Amino acid sequence: MWDSFASGVATSIMLNSHIGDGQNDFALMEYMNITVVTSNKPYGISDGSNPFFYGRQIPKFGLDKGGVHSGHAQAGLRDPFCIVNDGKGICQDGYTTEVMGPEGVRILVATRAKPNRNISSPLDREFYTGFLDVINSPINTGRFNFTTQFPYYEQVLYLPDFRNIRLGKPVVIDMDMSAGDFLALFYLLKVPVEVIDIKAIIASPTGWANAATIDVIYDLLHMMGRDDIPVGLGDVFAVNQSDSVLPTVGDCKYAKAIPNGCGGYLDSDTLYGLARNFPRSPRRYTAECPVKHEAPQNSQHPELRQPLAMDIWESILTTLEPGSKISVLTNGPLTNLAKLITSNKNASSLIQEVYIVGGHIKDDDTDKGNVFTVPSNIYAEFNIFLDPLGARTVFESTVNVTLVPLGIQRRVSSFENILGTLRKKNRTPELLFANRLLSRLFRLKQSNIRYEHVDTFLGEILGAVVLAEDLVKPVFQFKPVKILADGDESQDGQTVIYEKGGKLIQILQNLNQTAYFDLFANRLSDTKQSAVIKSFNDQKRIWYKLQNRTCNYCHGSCVN
Repeated sequence: MWDSFASGVATSIMLNSHIGDGQNDFALMEYMNITVVTSNKPYGISDGSNPFFYGRQIPKFGLDKGGVHSGHAQAGLRDPFCIVNDGKGICQDGYTTEVMGPEGVRILVATRAKPNRNISSPLDREFYTGFLDVINSPINTGRFNFTTQFPYYEQVLYLPDFRNIRLGKPVVIDMDMSAGDFLALFYLLKVPVEVIDIKAIIASPTGWANAATIDVIYDLLHMMGRDDIPVGLGDVFAVNQSDSVLPTVGDCKYAKAIPNGCGGYLDSDTLYGLARNFPRSPRRYTAECPVKHEAPQNSQHPELRQPLAMDIWESILTTLEPGSKISVLTNGPLTNLAKLITSNKNASSLIQEVYIVGGHIKDDDTDKGNVFTVPSNIYAEFNIFLDPLGARTVFESTVNVTLVPLGIQRRVSSFENILGTLRKKNRTPELLFANRLLSRLFRLKQSNIRYEHVDTFLGEILGAVVLAEDLVKPVFQFKPVKILADGDESQDGQTVIYEKGGKLIQILQNLNQTAYFDLFANRLSDTKQSAVIKSFNDQKRIWYKLQNRTCNYCHGSCVN
């Protein structure tokens, strides 16, 4: 209730602003001299950890050399200075404390919640009564949810029927949910299932989007009639970045390089504002233990939690037909694959090949990588940089690796070519969506220098095409490769040719670029394996009028 309480106190102060001194109905208020603790005792002794004082003749911000900001600054979750013999932490960085003198700021503080004036009420705080009165008031009440807005709203899963079809190469897609990954997913869903059989999608939150963006994957699969494909959520932290004792927290040493805007989290999470154009899938991202946390999905879905990447991998590997092997396409950091290889001794022997879209093999010193937010690291590529230890684990394993590096990606990262080819083709729902997304990226690149890098996402389609098509006439070359992952941010994630002990990796060197653009456009324009529900607007029309919910499509059926 903390956020609601703060909102209640703030609102009540504003309503009583004529009284002054922060008078309100819900909390006792008091002026205090406050600061945020940035260091720990003993104060005034420099050990090199405190950037406000270390190496400075005059402390930053004019701070007092013996004040609460002049001690040891905590360095990481497991800073030895902060851990005492019983294992408990003693550091107070981030605490709020009352101080005397100029290092504090005079602030009005809510010190205690007021008791309920109605002593006979089972609610012991005045705010609880006020909160319930407001939330139950008919004034400004909510008008709609899905079931009241749409008279015939139903949750429908589209499940294809492949009983009489000989399925093709089993493939697992590991993606970090960038714009290019969704275009690659569209493409692979259009490749005939007799050629590519998508067994699962692994979503990595260590890349360009947050974990809950997995909902966009669910919605895209729903649009394409493939609610049968399981989606597993990978680890939030890169290899060796989670805390050893409390793995739900950790360091964002590499992930912090992803911008919030400028094609980063905010844009990827909303798919540049287009995510809600997808029809809404009944499958949603849920907490790990939604029953415990009373998630709304409990009443309508049997799943106890969002499936995790390792759960999906275990299911796939244990149900493989004898003699079969899995091909893997990675369009993001290699965190999940590295964890699989190190935790499952048999995994490597069951993986046929791994296509890695990432890495940068420089031709000369002017051939730079794409980690534009870390200027000191000139030659790294983002997918490898975001988890260099994970990448090194995969590259040094026994799995067969085919690398689709940044250099060859750049040759096919032309908005003019891909948009020009798409506009000549039959306009299926998936082609229209791809065209709209690419057009938006192109406009952003042309109009705003902060989006000048978004053509990088076009290269992420290439791995999917090379995996599925021989008509692009790919040319490969084997080279000994090593991944740098020594903790140096200026070098981590670089992919180097290492003649003295690097692993031989098959590297894509060339391909027919004209055929590439045509193949991508032709697949998306093909009416076979096309969308079974075009958009959210199409879905709303269904929910507004009564229809027969049992229906057959070109490659499957929908079931209540």
